[in-house]
Amino acid sequence: MRKRFINGSDFAGMALLGAEYLQANAEQVNALNVFPVPDGDTGTNMNLTMDSGVRELKSKPSPAIGKAAEALSKGLLMGARGNSGVILSQLFRGVAKSLSGLEQADSVQLAAALQHGVDTAYKAVVKPVEGTILTVAKEAARHAVQIARRTDDAAELMREVHRKAHETLQRTPEMLPVLKQVGVVDSGGQGLVYIYEGFWRSLAGEGAADTALIAQPGAAIAPRKPERTSAQSRLETEHIEYLYDMEFFINRKLGGSGAPPFDEAAFRKALGRDGDSIIVIADDDIIKVHVHSRRPGDVLNYALPYGELTDLRILNMREQHRDLLHREDEALSSGADDDPGSVTGLASVEVLAGPTGAGTPPEQVHEWAPFGIIAVALGEGVAEIFRSSNVDIVLSGGQTMNPSTEDFLKAIESLSAEHIFLLPNNGNIVLAAEQAAELSDRQVTVIPTRTIPQGLAAAFAFKEEEDAERNAEWMKAAAEQVRSGQVTHAVRDTTIDGVHIREGDYIGISEKTIVVSSGDLLETCRQLLNHMLEGGGELLTVLTGADADPEQTAALSDWIASSWPDVELEIHEGGQPLYPYLFAVE
Repeated sequence: MRKRFINGSDFAGMALLGAEYLQANAEQVNALNVFPVPDGDTGTNMNLTMDSGVRELKSKPSPAIGKAAEALSKGLLMGARGNSGVILSQLFRGVAKSLSGLEQADSVQLAAALQHGVDTAYKAVVKPVEGTILTVAKEAARHAVQIARRTDDAAELMREVHRKAHETLQRTPEMLPVLKQVGVVDSGGQGLVYIYEGFWRSLAGEGAADTALIAQPGAAIAPRKPERTSAQSRLETEHIEYLYDMEFFINRKLGGSGAPPFDEAAFRKALGRDGDSIIVIADDDIIKVHVHSRRPGDVLNYALPYGELTDLRILNMREQHRDLLHREDEALSSGADDDPGSVTGLASVEVLAGPTGAGTPPEQVHEWAPFGIIAVALGEGVAEIFRSSNVDIVLSGGQTMNPSTEDFLKAIESLSAEHIFLLPNNGNIVLAAEQAAELSDRQVTVIPTRTIPQGLAAAFAFKEEEDAERNAEWMKAAAEQVRSGQVTHAVRDTTIDGVHIREGDYIGISEKTIVVSSGDLLETCRQLLNHMLEGGGELLTVLTGADADPEQTAALSDWIASSWPDVELEIHEGGQPLYPYLFAVE
């Protein structure tokens, strides 16, 4: 099928099939994780990001390619999770800007849009690394610009884009030594290849996967047994104070000539009188509104003067919560091992502590504090430590689900503070936190903490009496002085940096380096701690995970006391999944 021009409907079809190909192969992408740890999540993050973009695209269908690309970009931007998801959102942000205002695009314009997407993504990453999704996108876009000079068939162009992307993907191990060492291609690049395959097959009128161009990982990750109890089940239904979850759009064009100018600050203030989780995104003639409120009628009355309300959705969260508890009880009583996300029907990103903390009635703050802190963590114990250390809200993304840009924005909007600090506490979450800070109209500073110990050190360093600039300096400095370690189990056989690893063994990771692998948990901990402490250290903090055995923890404590008598030891119950022990040396 020859396509000289593609319009909004064509573009929507491309996005839908691209999302389907990615979703069908998300676990394949997860399995390409460089480290053989049980929480490889690139495929999950890209899939959820793409799903968010497609949902926004479906909610705003348009025959114009510029409008369709804009809708996809908005959805990707708000739903971006993990570094791969943020980069994906930036790629299509650039594509949308390039196609803005167009009813249809030819092959030259499509190629230029892909190139503009690459330029935008590279600018968004502080230190771009070659051999990743960025390289795959760059080489594919560069090839597209050349091919567009020779063909006016958009389907043929996208076929070539996919071919070049796949070709570049196979070369990523030569660009990034760690990929070659482990024997995998880049996971983010593989995700993009799946998306591009859907793009060209949609334009060509095809739908079957091209199995010859699917990179097969050495070993698949075994399905993870899910937790049976959601954090939502620990919240009392009557404690949901702002019970109506509202989302709608204000169409300024349909409001007539008498509509007043939109005053976003005043509108936010009006919503905040009896609501929280406020998000207002004003974009030319369309305003997106999200709020949790006790008085939905008042919210609609605030909005009506500005234009016609469309895509209106109001959910009673108490009713939703009661339904959640009922279905979860049924699932547990039947002994089902269903995914808790599918049982609850609610978002997987949870608030472990803060204004809507588990088991605690929400406290409504009517005066703004000078500062607020939002942190990301796993485990009830870790969340409690953060909460007792100046942190107002602790977000949990689950075992492999990182908070999205929108999750951060909702947390930011719900916090009554003049200046807000974000502690991502995971290298794969930093970009999403930075993107949220950029999109928010509040004063937000991201402290780029990459581990839980770094985040705790940053939180401890915060001083209420100092200004934002000094606090940012101290928090960053405190995080940089912490050496982090973690112990988990391997999910496949591999060799990294001379360490031979067998599936099921324990592995000890110091910062980003695997330093030991052993079938014995205590031996792994001892070797890892020897490595971490040989460079000095006065304080060792141990966070025990959900799978940590008290007897083994006691034995580890005795060994530390005898082997490193000059090191002060603190042990806290963290409750984190997958990692029996987290270590911090200061």
